[in-house]
Parts: sequence; C-alpha cells; structure tokens
Amino acid sequence: MGYIGNEPAEKYSALTQQTFSSPTGTSFTLSQSVTNSADIALFVDNVRQDPTTYTAVGTALTTSTISSPSTMYCLYNGRTTETISPASGSVDSSHLVAGSVDDSHISGLAASKLTGSLPASMNEITKSSSDPTASTNPSGGVGTVYLRTTTGEMYCCTDATTNSNVWTNIGDGTGAVPITYMSGTGGTITTDGSYKVHTFLSSGTFTPTVGNVLSVGDTVEYLVIAGAGGGGSNYAGGGGAGGYRTATGFTVTNTGLTVTVGGGGAGSVGAGAGTVGNDSDFSSINSDAGGYGGGPSGAAGGPGGSGGGGSNGGAGGTATASPSQGNNGATGASTAGGGGGGAGSASPDKHGGNGLSSSINGSAVTRGGGGGGYTAGSHGTGGSGGGGNAGTAGTANTGSGGGADINFGGKAGGSGIVIIRYQFQA
Repeated sequence: MGYIGNEPAEKYSALTQQTFSSPTGTSFTLSQSVTNSADIALFVDNVRQDPTTYTAVGTALTTSTISSPSTMYCLYNGRTTETISPASGSVDSSHLVAGSVDDSHISGLAASKLTGSLPASMNEITKSSSDPTASTNPSGGVGTVYLRTTTGEMYCCTDATTNSNVWTNIGDGTGAVPITYMSGTGGTITTDGSYKVHTFLSSGTFTPTVGNVLSVGDTVEYLVIAGAGGGGSNYAGGGGAGGYRTATGFTVTNTGLTVTVGGGGAGSVGAGAGTVGNDSDFSSINSDAGGYGGGPSGAAGGPGGSGGGGSNGGAGGTATASPSQGNNGATGASTAGGGGGGAGSASPDKHGGNGLSSSINGSAVTRGGGGGGYTAGSHGTGGSGGGGNAGTAGTANTGSGGGADINFGGKAGGSGIVIIRYQFQA
C-alpha cells in the first residue's frame, strides 16, 4: 500500500549491552572488540563513568578499582541489535546458534540428512556378544537388526513368532540361524521316518521343545485310549472299550504335559457286574473309561467311552456322546449277555464291537475292541483290536473290554495307552 512521508520502519535497533556479573577489581573482558574508550559507555550502579577513568582496547577493559557494585554494564556505541522478530522463513542456517534447535523442532527429516552413529538404545537394533536363537524375541518385530559385538556378524529377523523367530544372517557370516525341529522327552521314543513317536504304557510327562521350522509348526498328533470295562458273570455282558480319541494339530509349547494312562476295570467277583475302567489323559485331552459288563438277572451294562453289554434281558450301556469316543453295548438276550461296544462299532449281539486302526506309531494297529458276552450256547467273541472273548481278559494297552464269564467271575478290561507323534527332521 502507498504511504506519505518517511518510509515505515521494517527494523528497529538498540545499542548492544554487556552486563558484568559480580564486578570487582580493575580488569574486565569485553564481549565485543573496541578501538578506544569512546566506543563504550560504562555504567556503575547506573551512573555513567567519565571515559577518562577507564581504558578500552580490543576486548580488554581497565578501570579504577571497583569494590563490589550492585550493577556494572556497558553500551557499545558502535554496535546495534535488531529488536524486531524476523519474518517466517527468513532465517537460514548461517544465522542459527549451535545447539539452539531441539527435538521438538525436527520432523520429517530425510535419511540423506542423517550422519554419525545411531543410538545403541534404538529398538530396531539389538547388540549382544552371542548369536540370536529362535527364542530371541525382537521388540521391533520383523526387520529388527541384531549385531553380534564379538564378531561383527549381523542378523535380520525375517519372522517374528514368539519363541520361534527366524534370524537370517545378513553380513559377514555363514548363513541363517540353524533350523531346528521339535524334540521331546517322555515315554518310549521310536522313529518313523521323519517322525518321533512317544508311546506311554503308563503315566508320565511329555516335555516338548518347539523348533523354528514354520512349515512344521508347534503341533503334535495324539492317540489317547482309556482303560476298558471289565466283564460281568453268569450269562452277563462283556466290558466296553475305553474312550478312543485321536487328532492332529494339537498345539504345544516348551512346557511339560501330564500323561495319564488308565488301568482296565476288574471283572466281576462271582455272579455280578464288572468294574468300570479308568480315564486316560494327555494335557487337556480326556478319554472316558470303558463301561462295565452287566451282571445277571437282566442288569444293564455300564456307560462309558464305549458302553458295556447288558446281561440276559438287560440294556446295553451307552457311549460317551460329546466328544464321541466309542459305541454302545448290546442288550442281552435270553440266557445270553450282550457284547461290549467297541471304538469302531457297536456290539451287534453277544459279540464285542470292533476297534479302530491307527498308524500313529508307523504301522497299522487296531485297538479298542469290545468284550464278548457269556451265553448258554456258543459264547460271544471279543471285537477286533484286543477285545476279550467270553472268559478272556481284554488285551493290555489296547483299551479293549474284558469278556464275561460264568459264576467264576468276569474278566478284566485292558489298560489304556497314549501315543504322541511329531516331525523332527526334513
């Protein structure tokens, strides 16, 4: 906009001032170099001093003796300071005081502007005297750089899965962190190709050590069979098979897991019903005990993983429904006991139901047959997989039902078993 008269001031000036702290003595140092005493105006206790009472040359100021005045300052007559604030964006780097720019004034700094060493505390870089392992969990996730200080080797995290991290060597090394597969302890350990098999014939603990191979993961396959029911006596029913549970993809960690192998139920003593078996467990997986064979005089078979057979006229025992672990026992006919249910099928009549085949240990084995019922004629046979014929016990560690018998007493059910399988090599 136009104006009349003098041009409006865009800058205002003031004489440069220097204040002396606790001034005593005769010698002082000026902050600005001067030619002579006339270049400054010296004030002591706010009284201007005669220039003839002091000398000023260069940065040296010499006065008569000064004894602790309350104030002492000088004005530089030839130097001025602008008192107006500079316009936005008008100050370049040459006018900045070193150290005057703090973190709050820095944003969007380009990588090309960074020089020097990175702070050791940055989350993206970890320093250690040893190599990282699969259990070295990076706080910065994928992309975290790991520096081994003793060798200079560097690694980059290419998969950040807790306790299964993959660290790839990216400098002055021999390659990636060694690949490891799952391993474990507990039970009797056998090998089936690239798989380890842990077989428990009695209770114990399975302790896995998880590897870092992602395609294999941290899962196992299991077979858990409970103890079977015992058979009854005097035209009685056969015992039911123990609960049969098997699956893949069960997730484990580096923690010991309890394994319980259930015993088989006892056969009846004299004319009576058999005894229910005992549960088997692997961690949170529970298999129900097999149901007992019913005693004489129309007694029903007991419920369980698979149900026991009823005596002459007695109903067969029911199988566990959720999750399904077996099948029902048969109802007893006149002068004939029903067979116990098997893991693979229900008892059709006096014969035990069939078991199921599994190749978890490397070869196909059938387990979990029902026990046979006792009749006045030809006696019932046990189901495939170790079920006891009438007058015969169920096979141990198959979870197969015991056969019924006459007045001498029924036969015991077979004990259970727990098998665990996982890949341990390529």
